Amino acid sequence: MRSGTTNIGPTSTTTMKKIFEPLEFASALEGIEAFTTLRGDARTDDNYSEFNICNYTGDSHEHIVACRRLLCSRLGIDDAQLIMPRQTHSVNVATITATSRHDACLDDVDALVTNLPDVVIGINTADCVPLVFADPIAGIIGAAHAGWKGTKNGIVANTLQAMCRLGASPSRIMIAIGAAICQECFEVGDEVVEQFAEAGFDLNAIVKRNAVTGKAHIDLPEANRIIALQSGVPDANINLSGRCTRCQPMRYFSARRIGIRSGRIFTAIIRRSR
Repeated sequence: MRSGTTNIGPTSTTTMKKIFEPLEFASALEGIEAFTTLRGDARTDDNYSEFNICNYTGDSHEHIVACRRLLCSRLGIDDAQLIMPRQTHSVNVATITATSRHDACLDDVDALVTNLPDVVIGINTADCVPLVFADPIAGIIGAAHAGWKGTKNGIVANTLQAMCRLGASPSRIMIAIGAAICQECFEVGDEVVEQFAEAGFDLNAIVKRNAVTGKAHIDLPEANRIIALQSGVPDANINLSGRCTRCQPMRYFSARRIGIRSGRIFTAIIRRSR
């Protein structure tokens, strides 16, 4: 259980700030919507205020349920249509289809793909990179959580491969990269840089040194963009929001700014059938 007294529910929906913002693709995709949730009326004395649906970072069950109910109401869906995994910084991808929907394991999973209409699939982040994917011709969508470990180990490539197994084509896949920690804020130790080098990344493209501290800083969104390009997604199909979670902790949750015992932003995508 957490401390704090954040309330969210039917009585507060008319006064609270908007709870999500659109996440834009490079071009509009008919029937496909992507979004990122916002903190709403964030309070400095409550690491879970005001809106959070992540259920494994210490928030109260009552608050999570109320927030989830509110999101479903705003999206016009039932609770069963909202699907998210229990993330562990893995590179595991769960595929949700008509035959696997009720049997798919969502534990130890950091990406989801589906060919089902009218279901919201998404992931939780608080500085890590959230990505959503769509092949509008094949009707296949995806969402992935890419922290530095997932980025290094290929969560984006795995997600794209899972989409292609359902019938998507890399040349048609559109990717939107949401709010995440920026390079200026993402300071890492040299051991992390070495792991990226061992994984085959061009360090000149993603790493720079702070002129004062000498510390390394990695550009995680760019690293994931590069992986997508190497997987066959055209550069013109990839859109980066450019927003930093650590720079805007009252708008987005930031684990580096407010601690890991805090809420998470939920980045998701849905393909509407109507």
